[in-house]
Amino acid sequence: MSDNSTVIPSVISAIKFNADGLVPAIAQQFDTGEVLMMAWMNKDSIEETLKNGRVCYWSRSRGKLWRKGESSGQVQTLKEFRWDCDADTLLLQVDQKGVACHTGRRDCFYMAVRDGKIVEIAEPEIDPDKLYG
Repeated sequence: MSDNSTVIPSVISAIKFNADGLVPAIAQQFDTGEVLMMAWMNKDSIEETLKNGRVCYWSRSRGKLWRKGESSGQVQTLKEFRWDCDADTLLLQVDQKGVACHTGRRDCFYMAVRDGKIVEIAEPEIDPDKLYG
């Protein structure tokens, strides 16, 4: 990943953060287009992600920066950083190492409505206790 340091202030000023200083970020596998997860980012997590190339989010439950994979080893490497036409949603094209979901599934979107029923469409690939144990 090239040095993004010079564009960070312009990127941050372009983004429309909510009242809590956050913006939703969708992580997508760069080579397959698979939607992996949604999380929140703030100015600090955007800056860290663009500087280091390793995706960092803001954990609302922990109230601190969350470096994806810091406890599970399931790291996301940034390939491209995008934002939408309203500048209020981010799309992070990433290379996901392992599973993206804390439930041990490849992605977080494993529940669906099909034929009028709620169904689970993906089984865990790894036991979550092994990810975080």
